[in-house]
Amino acid sequence: MKASQGYNVLHPMGWDSFGLPAENAAIAKNTHPKLWTEKNIDNMREQLKKIGLSYDWKQEIATHTPEYYKHEQKFFLDFLAKNIAYQKETYVNWDPVDNTVLANEQVIDGRGWRSGALIERKKLKGWFLKVTDYANELLTDLDKLNNWPNSVIAMQKKWLGKSSGALIDFEILNRSDKLSIYTTRPETIFGASFCAISPQHDLSLELAKLNQDLSAFIAEQSRLSATQEAIDKAEKLGFDTGLKVKHPFIEGKLLPLYVANFVLMEYGTGAIFACPAHDQRDFDFAKKYKLPITQVVSNTNDLVELEEAYLADGNLVNSDFLDGLEVQEAKKNIIEEIKKQKIGSEKINFRIRDWGISRQRYWGCPIPIIYCDDCGAVPVPEEDLPVKLPEDNIDFKKVGNPLDHHESWKYCKCPKCNKDAIRETDTFDTFFESSWYFFRFIDSANKLNGFSAAKANKYLPVDKYIGGIEHAILHLLYARFFTKALRDCNKSNISEPFKSVLTQGMVTHMSYKDKMDQWVDINDVSKNSGEYVNILNGEKVFPQRVEKMSKSKKNGLSPIEIIKNYGADTARLFMLSDSPPEKDLEWSDAGLDGAFKYLNKIWRVTNKLKPQEDFLAKGTYNTNQQEY
Repeated sequence: MKASQGYNVLHPMGWDSFGLPAENAAIAKNTHPKLWTEKNIDNMREQLKKIGLSYDWKQEIATHTPEYYKHEQKFFLDFLAKNIAYQKETYVNWDPVDNTVLANEQVIDGRGWRSGALIERKKLKGWFLKVTDYANELLTDLDKLNNWPNSVIAMQKKWLGKSSGALIDFEILNRSDKLSIYTTRPETIFGASFCAISPQHDLSLELAKLNQDLSAFIAEQSRLSATQEAIDKAEKLGFDTGLKVKHPFIEGKLLPLYVANFVLMEYGTGAIFACPAHDQRDFDFAKKYKLPITQVVSNTNDLVELEEAYLADGNLVNSDFLDGLEVQEAKKNIIEEIKKQKIGSEKINFRIRDWGISRQRYWGCPIPIIYCDDCGAVPVPEEDLPVKLPEDNIDFKKVGNPLDHHESWKYCKCPKCNKDAIRETDTFDTFFESSWYFFRFIDSANKLNGFSAAKANKYLPVDKYIGGIEHAILHLLYARFFTKALRDCNKSNISEPFKSVLTQGMVTHMSYKDKMDQWVDINDVSKNSGEYVNILNGEKVFPQRVEKMSKSKKNGLSPIEIIKNYGADTARLFMLSDSPPEKDLEWSDAGLDGAFKYLNKIWRVTNKLKPQEDFLAKGTYNTNQQEY
């Protein structure tokens, strides 16, 4: 529409072509990921051109090419110099099927977002980007995005998870160190009945060295998913350390200290004081281990035994000098008392964690770091970029990352001292590629810097971003962070990547599985006597559910076949007319037939019309023959 009004519109096409789906598909087809990827790009490009979509193909990019990823390797080195990137050893989300690390955002209901496998906890060293340094800006800038859907804004706010509370230092009986606890409910301190620490807390690991049972408990819990969603659903389990924690406001009261599976090391300090009456997880734990439950908030004078945690507002009870105060007023008072007694402070916290960008897979952008015994982790010099993926001798049959087994590529010389060294064999999370592509589109021929600051400042932010709601947290949040990080590295003056966002619906179709629980390509499925069969082998297949068309579910239809049978106009009309862009479109042969018949009717009607010059020559309109 804007183009028809005379605007200069950039409508480019690009291929987010690195990643696990391409690697896994190539392995299954016994071919190289590069060959598989480029064959599919050629196929999809042909389909899109035949449909007649108005892309500017001169600006086409593909993220798996060295011409693209050499620039993001440079960005990473810039982030490293700016202290936005760093390396640490920590517990990560490990996908045992895809054999790689996943960011928190890539774990859905305790499972890998691609494989669906239950996520495990594993301690690894990896590279991270300091998203937490930008948490407050990412939150406050959401108020400026007036043309974003409210649902996307709400999802980002929830994921950023800003909370206010207090940091309190608890004394541990017979120990010189203190237990630092962050809480959003400091006003419930008088209802505390126990304290708990994460299995990955430093104190847990210290105690486990002297206690085999505790060590076994920690090992068992580390095999379980540690996302908040999964923990909320799981049975609450704990191990009594035998240590006692002094209550900071009740003289002589000691709280037992547990290692508990529902305490996350990634949130707060990895330690809690538990008030079972007003937190359901604490309540479930207290019931299981027969610990006291003291109600300290109520909206009535009559206190009865609770059947579940009381989560409503009210006034403080059983709380000494806080009695009678409303919750928010009590929170202010207890924080002032904590500061007065110098046992803690007021604190703002965010749920968002730093972005772990290391992936233990081949088909991704190599991380430009070399490890030297003398010099440590050494950045690859800029003049040596790009660090290219090796394309020969890739062995996918061995367990683990193929790059780790590729000796001729892995072993190299240190750029500083020229001694024997080893390349980083992890590759970037593929969201690294999709977090800056819009910068590349505006300057796709720029070989030196990836894009120029002048063009970025002139053409960005993007006027209209169209993408599915599934990108609300992953892609959109990372793209916003990346834009701000590039700004701080003096790459542009842009702070937000997209002015307006449209979360379009998905094209959906029924999916099918065979008796081995494997997905079956819907193009190979036929209905025979009321049953569905695979036309390739005649075996019965089973309908699953209508869901978005995807490579993983094999429920996508080939546009080429549709164009051959119906023509491009029919496909275009059906997609545009059957459903508003914000709603899902269930693909149906009946709908396609309807669009085809409608276009043919228009053709028949217009084809009967005689040329305008014939009408002008006669000068009359024949009403009986209904023609000029």
